[in-house]
Amino acid sequence: MKEPLLAFNPNGIYCAAADVYLDPWRKVDKAIISHGHADHSRWGNKKYITHHDNIPIMKHRLGEIDVEGKAYGETFTINNVKFSLHPAGHVIGSSQIRVEHKGEVWVFSGDYKDEADGVCSPFEPVQCDTFITECTFGLPAFKWKPQAEVMKDINQWWRENKAEGRTSVLFGYSLGKAQRLLKHLNPEIGKIYTHGAIENMTDVLRDMVDFPETLRVTRETTKKELNGNLVLAPPSAHGGTWIRKMVPYVTASASGWMTFRGARRRRAIDKGFVMSDHCDWDGLLNSIKATGCEKVICTHGYTDIFSKYLREIGYDARTQDTQYEGESVDSDL
Repeated sequence: MKEPLLAFNPNGIYCAAADVYLDPWRKVDKAIISHGHADHSRWGNKKYITHHDNIPIMKHRLGEIDVEGKAYGETFTINNVKFSLHPAGHVIGSSQIRVEHKGEVWVFSGDYKDEADGVCSPFEPVQCDTFITECTFGLPAFKWKPQAEVMKDINQWWRENKAEGRTSVLFGYSLGKAQRLLKHLNPEIGKIYTHGAIENMTDVLRDMVDFPETLRVTRETTKKELNGNLVLAPPSAHGGTWIRKMVPYVTASASGWMTFRGARRRRAIDKGFVMSDHCDWDGLLNSIKATGCEKVICTHGYTDIFSKYLREIGYDARTQDTQYEGESVDSDL
């Protein structure tokens, strides 16, 4: 039986022909990294290869590492195996990883979304034989509104809170969601404050994107200064002592999980805005179709349900356990 071009082993996704791993979850000698979120980009590998824009993110999170940057579409060869990185549209510097050897082409998507967000390079379908896909939101219940509509709702929510003399506290991941929100918040409504984790990451990315001005929340920041303005914070900040200085405040979360009211109740969130850096149901199906692939491997999310549907519509689809997490209501990734 022919050995697959990419195989899953205890260390991660392995290309034996090149002796290289894609987004490994254990320490390896050489790793090609799709993007900077903690479940895909881990400390301890001897050598990293990733997109140029992801290097500052990885160094911010992992410290000094041996990393080589590549441009989108640039082909590089390892042991006669051709690799290239292509926009995933997930966060800044995120890539799909294309692998070609002996006429066979596989694409590992990492995490991806098919809606252009005005912050990162938009997703581009890559033709392949086998597509390794996430399916974080692989249920028909998940259907995203256009970003412009969601941001209009968020800015209106902030405007109403300001009129009532309340601080608006908006939760989103420190890498990806926070910058997407920041880019499209309306600074004419008021000042935008940020939690330290978000401010630090945004500082890393300011050379790449024209963001509105932000102010870091510090111990010296007063309730009066925050009143009526908006604070961007990671989900972990909710319920801690840090948030007490926001009183009176109203909370909201921007996440795909806000589709379900139960998620808002569990987190004691006042308002939920449905916005994700992953594809919805239709986005997943359209993206997979655009690759022209015959085989699909579903790695994280609603893998069983989604792969079953793919088989019903004619794909050779299966699931594969990994240590990737997708989008969580509680984590900051």
